[in-house]
Amino acid sequence: MQPQSDVVLIYSTFPSLEAAERVGKLLIEARLVACVNIFPGMVSLYEWKGALQRDQEVVMILKTSAECRSAAMSAVAANHSYETPAVLALNVSDGHPAYLAWIRTQSGERG
Repeated sequence: MQPQSDVVLIYSTFPSLEAAERVGKLLIEARLVACVNIFPGMVSLYEWKGALQRDQEVVMILKTSAECRSAAMSAVAANHSYETPAVLALNVSDGHPAYLAWIRTQSGERG
């Protein structure tokens, strides 16, 4: 059995690099996340309101503590331009101990 971690990855998509960076900076400055990774150039296919859609999007993965999960997810959704944004939390089951500790330290109140 693998060790459990109290670190969470939040997955979201955005319409542009600028939109993702704006939200990512807000969350880092608020200490809701430790780090964001932004991947431009994704193509998304999905059905929306009865029609097949094809969009260029940007993926953002946010790294945070389990303690900040709800607040970070709420902040992503509140600052998002989509009517129904993709905001998914994925529990991290294991990782490099020093990196996990850094994420916990960076995502939380300054002490």
